[in-house]
Amino acid sequence: MGYAELGRWLENFVASHARREHPAVIVRLDMGDAREGRSYGLRLALGNRLYPPAEAPPTELDAREVADGRPRFAWCDALARRIRADVARGLLGQAPDSRSA
Repeated sequence: MGYAELGRWLENFVASHARREHPAVIVRLDMGDAREGRSYGLRLALGNRLYPPAEAPPTELDAREVADGRPRFAWCDALARRIRADVARGLLGQAPDSRSA
């Protein structure tokens, strides 16, 4: 699987888990030329809020780690938990798993 295709998988994976916390979360995945084949820069957005905030660097995901982890349930589960916690804590301002819905 190539870098761009893996990036599309990652973006869809992150979106599906982030939207479990809030359906309006948008995934911003940086796959620009400087990152090509090396890494992905991840931010989550909800309205005008960003996580990590604009003044902070994006969450870095190593391309090799994503490629190696994608077929492993434990890695995917850990990433899903991390994403959901980031949405809850970083965008919604609540403790993970404390949503009312």
